Amino acid sequence: MRTQGAWAEQQACDFLQSHGVRLIDRNVHCRFGEIDLIMQQGEQLLFIEVKYRQRPGFGGAAASVTASKQRKIRLTAQWYLQQKTWGEPPCRFDVVAIDGEQINWIQDAF
Repeated sequence: MRTQGAWAEQQACDFLQSHGVRLIDRNVHCRFGEIDLIMQQGEQLLFIEVKYRQRPGFGGAAASVTASKQRKIRLTAQWYLQQKTWGEPPCRFDVVAIDGEQINWIQDAF
């Protein structure tokens, strides 16, 4: 459901901002895929996948970030960096997994 997805992305964004991370962009789409949040922590650019599950069954939200999904996020990140004048900043791929009301920030997830 798009409404739940938007809610989860906003929860993740608010959570990360409360930890000093700055929002750069959100819901970046290209032919390779989508990145939910692009944020900055210090000099590092963070590409963040947000996953939400109402109940933690089937391994929870974090388990749904498959190898295929990781590949799409990496390709989208490469495309994004080519579109901007970032140069080559240090980058990191994080996952924010929300299971019910619990938020788990997995830094350098893949």
